[in-house]
Amino acid sequence: MTVTVPSEPANYFHLLRRHALDGVRRPLVVFTPKSLLRNRAVVSPLEDFTSGGWRSVIDDPRYRDADGPATEVRRLLLCTGKIYYELAAAREARGITDTAIVRIEQLYPMPLEEIAAVLDRYPNADDIRWVQEEPANQGAWPYFGLELPQKLPNRLSKLTRVSRRRMAAPAAGSSKVHEVEQQEVIDQALADR
Repeated sequence: MTVTVPSEPANYFHLLRRHALDGVRRPLVVFTPKSLLRNRAVVSPLEDFTSGGWRSVIDDPRYRDADGPATEVRRLLLCTGKIYYELAAAREARGITDTAIVRIEQLYPMPLEEIAAVLDRYPNADDIRWVQEEPANQGAWPYFGLELPQKLPNRLSKLTRVSRRRMAAPAAGSSKVHEVEQQEVIDQALADR
């Protein structure tokens, strides 16, 4: 089984293509929010569809094409799905230049080699945070929060979580409460310690 959270149209295309053509019949679970269909920032150039393939981890576009490590990055945010676009917009609006945002597109099986390669690109990032909009006891954090520090102890021994508080329900039930909580998550993710 493969569990994914594609956040780019081209990556979603390559995921479906890979799954249909790999010849192995296994379940594929894809989590995609409808809001990404309406978000104008969620686009892929034509070249991304015609070349390349599925990326289980997507590095920050600011630093992805740079040669060598991004030594100016002090904070690294790991996230999945649509919260990336909210974090990127808030980072731009606030003029933050020392923060990289990395998307984990494949939740299971965990892409450890790809995560380790991205972490190596940010040797000076001493503040690494997992950011999710789901409550602390839901979403990817219970799995990643336990597994990543054990499997990558040299880099992720102090991985911290930024999310809503623990809740029995996956959502607040009120759009106004959701907006306030979502803004708190964004503010906490981009705040200095």
